[in-house]
Amino acid sequence: MAGTGLGARLYRQIKRHPALIPMIGFIGLGMGSAALYLLRLALRSPDVCWDRKNNPEPWNRLSPNDQYKFLAVSTDYKKLKKDRPDF
Repeated sequence: MAGTGLGARLYRQIKRHPALIPMIGFIGLGMGSAALYLLRLALRSPDVCWDRKNNPEPWNRLSPNDQYKFLAVSTDYKKLKKDRPDF
């Protein structure tokens, strides 16, 4: 099969085996979800520092009621009080 592209080969396989359509859809959905989650981690996480000159330690600027976790089941961040020193 020299000279055929990946898209043409995938199209031929889908035409021969239509049961592959849901599998390809779920794999694409999983890959897209993983990419969006990695993008969220890179942009919203306090552990990632993109600008070292203006903000060398971004985790020190978080207030106690900032929610940076993706899912907080039993923690109400609005009621938390400051329990650490200022740097």
